Amino acid sequence: MAKGNQVGKTLLVAGLLCFVCSIIVSITVVTLKPQQAKNAEIDFKKNVLNAAGMLEPGDDVEEKFKQIQTVMVDIESGTITDAVNPKNFDQKSAAANPNYSVKIPADKDVAGLNMRSKYAKVFLVKDGDEVKKIILPISSMGLWARMYGFMALSGDTNTVEGFAYYQHGETPGLGAEVDNPKWRKQWVGKEIYNSDWEPVAGVVKQVNKPDHQVDALSGATITSNGVDTSLKYWFGEHGYKKFLANVRNGGL
Repeated sequence: MAKGNQVGKTLLVAGLLCFVCSIIVSITVVTLKPQQAKNAEIDFKKNVLNAAGMLEPGDDVEEKFKQIQTVMVDIESGTITDAVNPKNFDQKSAAANPNYSVKIPADKDVAGLNMRSKYAKVFLVKDGDEVKKIILPISSMGLWARMYGFMALSGDTNTVEGFAYYQHGETPGLGAEVDNPKWRKQWVGKEIYNSDWEPVAGVVKQVNKPDHQVDALSGATITSNGVDTSLKYWFGEHGYKKFLANVRNGGL
């Protein structure tokens, strides 16, 4: 009987300890949640600024981001909309939500995305009413997972100011070279469209259109193809082409 009581006391102490620990963990999670959300927001802003070439070492992210205006774009019409709140909008989640997404027609789905959000959170750098930079979210399938990034264009809606991925699962030393500053720098100054405003920017093994193309990543054919097709899609008719035309024609 004494042995049984000892076992019972041990289980009681263990149970109480687990309960107390769970309370401490719960309190910690709740306490840290606002800070985690803040850190995630700062990291997102940092990615936008990096893609646009607007962030130098030591810069204050929040201060720099004040130069940027965030707008919601209805991709289908190419117009700015107030139908959704940019503060509560996540484009990745929206693409998987039937209420906020559309199926991409098979003949236009060159990037293999299947679905895309109806809306895009777009970032503008303006001087008065003049648009100086446009930072657009893009995504595509890589070798192992979907890649998410930003393409920054100048106010002419054609010349690349910067390009960076902020999330991917590509192979280190191969596809993950999309993060390599030297490779990313190749994009600066390239043009997305030709004279007929058709998207021709791409990634190729041998560059023959230096105004529009960059070198493919060595040993990473599928990743390179993913980057290439994402540009063809996102800057085409089912992507941002209408919005950029509106910007170009002063329709903001």
